[in-house]
Amino acid sequence: QVPLEASGGGTVQAGGSLRLSCALSTRTIHTYSWGWFRLAPGKEREFVATINWSGGMTDYGDAVRGRFVISRDNAQGSVYLQMDNLKPEDTAVYFCALDRSGSPRRQPGQYDSWGQGIQVTVSS
Repeated sequence: QVPLEASGGGTVQAGGSLRLSCALSTRTIHTYSWGWFRLAPGKEREFVATINWSGGMTDYGDAVRGRFVISRDNAQGSVYLQMDNLKPEDTAVYFCALDRSGSPRRQPGQYDSWGQGIQVTVSS
């Protein structure tokens, strides 16, 4: 377990943008991958995006591909999720997650640490 600090989120109209952030509370690890997941009302937890340790490999869920971009800043120990062209169906609580393997992961059970939920609300 590695403590993570989550920030960002809020309420926007459809077509707007938001940027979510998570950061390591400590800098004791070096090789790790990041992921983003979301939990919408009445839905199962959904994979959103993941990025490997170097940032050279990314993967996205089909629902967000082309609209969301995951990136990382290893000097800051941070991961970001830039969300553009938001839709009402993007409304959910978003979670960042860290995996010590350093490889991109799509399954939540493969992650070691989780940040606090970030509420994202997209209105019509």
